[in-house]
Amino acid sequence: MKLTVYLSGEIHSDWREAIINGCKEENLPIEFLTPVVTHSASDDAGDVLGEEEKSFWKDHKSAKVNNLRIKTGIERADVMIVKFGEKYRQWNAAFDAGRAAALNKPYIVIHPEEFIHALKEVDAQAMAVASTENQVVSLLKYSTTQV
Repeated sequence: MKLTVYLSGEIHSDWREAIINGCKEENLPIEFLTPVVTHSASDDAGDVLGEEEKSFWKDHKSAKVNNLRIKTGIERADVMIVKFGEKYRQWNAAFDAGRAAALNKPYIVIHPEEFIHALKEVDAQAMAVASTENQVVSLLKYSTTQV
């Protein structure tokens, strides 16, 4: 079975590459979709509509422009992976998980053990809660191959 997988969450590590490369090594039939993962490009996405003097309006426009890609990607995906990293709190990732739940879209969460309590509601809606990218690759392998 071929899957389209949306990779949501933190942008400060190479977790996406680890999953994509792990799935390639397993020769899994998966297409990956992502948000913009370059911080400055994401922050400046709204500048195409004109620069803003106030950071609120700059962020507001950029969030809307980024949402074109994010919303479309989540809706196109069969499964979403949401990574909560240790360095920053990813409010956007929690929002994406909520969107997936509202769309009845299955998702897998990755986060460290110390986030279990803080993410209990997000975890409760997930199909699986992983602690490593390798676990996600194994879950995707199980989901795409006949046993």
